[in-house]
This record gives sequence, structure tokens and C-alpha cells, in this order.
Amino acid sequence: MHTSCRKPHAVALRVLSVLLLIAAGAIGFTPSVCAQEEPVGPIHPKSGAKPEPIPQSEIDKQAIRVRVSEVTAPVTVLNSGGEMVLDLTEKNFHVYDNGAEQKLDHFDVGGDPLSIVLLVETSLHVEPMLPAIQHVGAVFTEAVMGTTSEAAVLTFDNSVDVRLKFTTDPDAVQETVNHLPLGSDEVLLYDGMSGAIAMLEQRPAVRRKILVVVSEAQDSGSEAKLGEVLRRAQLANVMIYSIGLSTAMADLRGQPKPRPVPGIGPPDKDPSPPHSVIEAANAPIQGLDLMPLVIWLVKTGKNAVGPNSLAIASKATGGLHENVKRDASIQKAMDEIGGELHAQYTLGYRPAGDDLTGYHEIKVVVDRPGVAVRTRPGYYIPPVE
Repeated sequence: MHTSCRKPHAVALRVLSVLLLIAAGAIGFTPSVCAQEEPVGPIHPKSGAKPEPIPQSEIDKQAIRVRVSEVTAPVTVLNSGGEMVLDLTEKNFHVYDNGAEQKLDHFDVGGDPLSIVLLVETSLHVEPMLPAIQHVGAVFTEAVMGTTSEAAVLTFDNSVDVRLKFTTDPDAVQETVNHLPLGSDEVLLYDGMSGAIAMLEQRPAVRRKILVVVSEAQDSGSEAKLGEVLRRAQLANVMIYSIGLSTAMADLRGQPKPRPVPGIGPPDKDPSPPHSVIEAANAPIQGLDLMPLVIWLVKTGKNAVGPNSLAIASKATGGLHENVKRDASIQKAMDEIGGELHAQYTLGYRPAGDDLTGYHEIKVVVDRPGVAVRTRPGYYIPPVE
């Protein structure tokens, strides 16, 4: 009786074991399989493991989306006498992106805080003008920085050097400019502009981004190309103001060394610009339409043949270019730049559409007869490869 009492219990246990094994096999839940399954939820990498790199194409795609999420168009409005018009309201402005009128989501006049990079050439070519360049620091801090700006100082000759990181201390900026050293005979203008734009790209979006260049208008030896620099500045909403130092001042030191003119590239690989564009690059600046050259440069990312690099850069970003031949003119030009920056209208909008690649022309129309309007001409977004 004792034995007969155990048998049903033992049978029941065997049946239960078989049923559990069948169920486990049906759902594939065995200890060996379970150990091979990926864990549910976040994957925590092993200690010291390097993260998988993001494909460059995906980085470029995200960068384009971020950069064009907000387009800033600084606008200078002048009356027939060349004086700035400061009594306009948002209703007076109409902004068009490739012909389509845009809804403004930002409007300001002279009040937005500025992030400014002062980029100064310190090559041996500007030695005769160095004292005047050093003295311009006081005008820069008073007229350009004002009370709500931050500024950084970069120099370039055969290298690009950060002399002062972004600061709101005008005394530190002036002290840095007062003691700028002379360097070598090279003029890496485009590399200097590229480095300055990289610094401005990191500043908060609420700040207007300004690059002020004090330099000769030629480049010798930069790895960066003017077209690449302009494209990057446009996408980052950077305005370029430039003070062109006269290259004739270098003659005071004796016979200058010949400097190579930047090429456009091998004709069998890179398309050459139209004939009119080459003429524009070599012709005098006064009264010249630089827009065909600007558009060609930002589309191709190449260099221009000719000495007007600073004028082209300012035109491409809506800034102001001043040529100076006398020492006192440097301070005057810097004062004019400051006066314009703190009296500009700033318009912001978000372009609509999923595919924004290609060149976008910006046009600003003001409901006020007899005024002249200057703004950035547009921006270019290359297709994602």
C-alpha cells in the first residue's frame, strides 16, 4: 500500500516534467539559447570599447538639417543720402527665399547680442601698417563690441593662431590687439577665415555671428578654398566684414616676393567659371556686380582668380568691405563697421520643405520708396552624396 501510494505521485511528476520540456522547446527558451539572445533595452558597451563610428554621409545630412533650420538675414537700409533708416517695423519687410515669401519668426533692430571674431593678418607684408593695426583695438572694443558682445582674436601668417578666446572683457581684447606680433611672409587668409568660422559655429544660436577681417585681399598657401569658406559662412549665418590693407604698403620694405595666384583647378577635372566671372574677379571693385562670381564660388567650393577675395567674402554674406590706404583709414573703417552692426535689422525665418539642396536666393523688399537695401544674397546646400 505504501508502494502503490508513491506511484501516482511519481508518474505525475514525470508527466509534469515532460510537459515543461515540450513547452520550453515550443518557445525556444532553453538555457543555451537564452544566453545568446540580445538583452532587451539599452545596450551597454563593454568597458573600454570604442563606439561604432557614424557614417560621414549621415553626419553631413544631420549638419545640413541643423544649419538651415533657421536662416538669419541681417539687413541694412539706407536713404538717398546714404544714412541708415532706423524707423522701419516688421510689417515693412518682405523676405523671399527662391521667390517664395517667408514668414518671419524673428525681427530685431540693433539689439541682438554679437559673437565677433577679429581676424588680423600679422605677416611681414603688413609691417609698415602694424602700429595702426595695433591701435585699432580701442576702436574695435568701443564701436564694434559695444556692451552686449563677446569677441575672440585670431591672427594668421604662415599659421593660424588663437590669441584670445571668446570674452566679454574689452580690456583683454584691446590688450591682445595692442601686442600683436609680426610673423612670417605667408598669408593664409582662407585658412584663417575657416578657423574663425569654426569658432563662430560653436556659439549659441541666439547670438549674431560676425567675422571682422583686417588683411590684405590675397591669399598664399591656404589649404581651405574661398568657395568652401563662403559656403560654410552662409550656412552658419556668419557675416563677414573686411578691411582691405593696401598691398602697396609692402613695397615700402623693398621688392616683395612673388606670390602665387590661387588656381581654379585642372581643366580636365574641374569646370572653369564663365568668362564674365573671371573678368569680375580681376576687375576693379567699384560698381562691379560680384554676384555671378559669388554664386559660382559657393556652388563649386573653389578659389577665384583675382585680388578681390575680401570684397567677395563680404558681398557673399551681406557684410561691408572697406579698402584703406592710409593708417587713419583703418580706424575710420572699423568705426563704420561698428555703427552699421548696431543699427541693422535682423530677420529670421525657417525655410519650408524636406529637400532644401541647391542654391537659395534671398531677396528682401522694403515698403519704403527711395531706399537702398543690402542683405546676404543667399546660401547653398550641396546634395548629400
